Amino acid sequence: MTDYALLEQQTAALIADEPDVIANLANISALLMDGLQDINWAGFYIVKDDELVLGPFQGKPACVRIPIGKGVCGTAVAQESIQCIEDVHAFPGHIACDSASNSEIVLPIMDDSKVYGVLDIDSPRFSRFDESDVAGLSKIVHLIENYVI
Repeated sequence: MTDYALLEQQTAALIADEPDVIANLANISALLMDGLQDINWAGFYIVKDDELVLGPFQGKPACVRIPIGKGVCGTAVAQESIQCIEDVHAFPGHIACDSASNSEIVLPIMDDSKVYGVLDIDSPRFSRFDESDVAGLSKIVHLIENYVI
């Protein structure tokens, strides 16, 4: 089981004295890649000109641009809601950047009342993510919303 309290504490320490958004998102993606089990990708997409553009990440090369409303990440932005997908292959319009990914969790990052971007985490294991991941990662996203962007 993931120690989300520790990850939250480590995230807070990483971003405490650093004002640069890219540096902070890069460190957070590295922290999550190291701290979460059974994942193969952890990173961020940022909303730019009505599409998502790849931001800092850890893992294999990824799709650079995702239309809002398309795939799991684009759906999270369009619906402004967390997407916790047990089987990405069954998700309508899934965009397969890495064929090894079987489940995914995407959390919108809000800047005031609009979506700034998303935290995206993939796993090669089906049904990898559950409510404890939603709760724990939501706290990390909350830190990003309040102290990074």
